[in-house]
Amino acid sequence: MPADAPSSSGGPPAPGAVLFACNFNQVRSPMAESLLKLLVGDRVYVDSCALKRAPMVHDDVRDEDVPAGVDPFAQVVMAELGYDLARHRPKTFDDLEDFSFDLVVSLTPEAHHRSLDLARGRAADIEYWPTHDPTLTEGSREARLAVYRQVRDGLARRIADRFGELAPSPIDLAPPGAL
Repeated sequence: MPADAPSSSGGPPAPGAVLFACNFNQVRSPMAESLLKLLVGDRVYVDSCALKRAPMVHDDVRDEDVPAGVDPFAQVVMAELGYDLARHRPKTFDDLEDFSFDLVVSLTPEAHHRSLDLARGRAADIEYWPTHDPTLTEGSREARLAVYRQVRDGLARRIADRFGELAPSPIDLAPPGAL
């Protein structure tokens, strides 16, 4: 089904460009971006951004402060699906080259408010998918990874429900035994 075509199930039309937004663009929105890319390939333009700039961390090799990248636990759980988040660079709404998105999916209340403000006067649909912040989880490495997987899988189900007519579920794309 081409982007912007009416859904055969009577649901919303398939968008041509989707933006996922959260607070720092280091966990939830990059996961959602990559899951939708796994689902639709290049048939839909997909991006993600944040409300706030990622915190700075010190790079010992370069001996300078640089913006933090994607959360390492998010990288691990997306690698389980065969998606490498290592090259993802967090960006903010202000870093976007344009705001020509048909659909903006906000994953946090703060990002939702910003999305609504930016969409005023534009032909963009805004959806709010409240998504737990797995960085708040404490415990062992395995316990934390389990929560990141829950967030990933919840996003995958939501994406499959919303965009399912475009391809099989991202969860179906997981290697055997990964989930």
